[in-house]
Amino acid sequence: MSKVVVLGGAGDMGSRTVRELCRENGQGIVDEVVIADFRVDKAQKLADEIGGKARALFVDARQKESVVEAVRGAGVVVNTVGPFYRYAEGVLAAVIEAGVDYVDICDDDDATMKLLAFDSMARRRGVTAVIGNGWTPGISNLLARMGADQMDRARDIDLVWVGSTADSEGEAVIKHVIHAITRDVPMYLDGAWTSVPALSGVKTFPISDPIGPVPAYFCGHPEALTIPRFIDGLRNVTVRGYLLPDEIQKVARGLIDLDLVSTEKKIDAIAGLMQPMLPLLSSIGEKTPPPLSAIRVDVWGVKDGKAAHAGYCSVDSMDRLTGIPPAVVTRMLLKGQIPKLGGVFAPEGIVPPKPFFAALAERDIEVEEVGEP
Repeated sequence: MSKVVVLGGAGDMGSRTVRELCRENGQGIVDEVVIADFRVDKAQKLADEIGGKARALFVDARQKESVVEAVRGAGVVVNTVGPFYRYAEGVLAAVIEAGVDYVDICDDDDATMKLLAFDSMARRRGVTAVIGNGWTPGISNLLARMGADQMDRARDIDLVWVGSTADSEGEAVIKHVIHAITRDVPMYLDGAWTSVPALSGVKTFPISDPIGPVPAYFCGHPEALTIPRFIDGLRNVTVRGYLLPDEIQKVARGLIDLDLVSTEKKIDAIAGLMQPMLPLLSSIGEKTPPPLSAIRVDVWGVKDGKAAHAGYCSVDSMDRLTGIPPAVVTRMLLKGQIPKLGGVFAPEGIVPPKPFFAALAERDIEVEEVGEP
């Protein structure tokens, strides 16, 4: 049995991960879940609510010594502290120093590149770090892997996420979205990494009910950086996103045009203002959006000498899509279903899709096979 430390475990996504790990205690895999958070009062409240093996602990993710002390002796550390462009690099460095295996839900492309640079250090320390194990990245990457594995050669992969303002309350999520749509962002086009303007490349994709078709656009997410590294022979990997309701796109463009989100300080200020307004923002359109998010993945390639396509879509609440996968991957690490090779991996490079999606299905996260968009 093992101790698991969830950094940021009192937050919107981290608390779901904590609950999932505690739910699995009866299987004898995890004997203690440490809710490590700067807001220790909130962590203690969650620990009291859950009871059992849950325990609260103060940690300051900005301080290396605080993180090292908090994670020492753990079997796995799960990092849910966002925004990741600000905190991920320092946290991973501390966890590697402590010699503990690592899982996170990092969803920022620039932070992902910094984390991948820790590969050799992690190998030397014998630490296996699996980054980007949430909704997107995470479920998205493993759907891409599953589709590619069905083909003799995968060539092109399109990923589309849809997020609703009615499906999130966290300030870190707002900061991440602003960060993802206010700059040039990486894509993998014609066999090479390049940069494209965020909010460009608009293309309509059908999404499963009750969301329906959306005109999604390029945005900054890690999949375009990691998938070509771990799936050979690809020509194009694109990531697009879309926010519900539709009017939110106009709000975002207005913030950009007014130069209100061009620095981290400005993003912090705007996110602080927007966070309490999310219920109002959800109702600005003609139609109130459902409190749901989605991921769609399309893979094109060749099978038996013929053109082939594999498409998948999943719709659920953001906290379930994001918070359950890291608990599943943690449990798989502890059970030996993921090889402890040492190094830094995206999920498509080390997590076997079949047991992963079987575990999601047990938690009623469904993946639907879909046709070409």
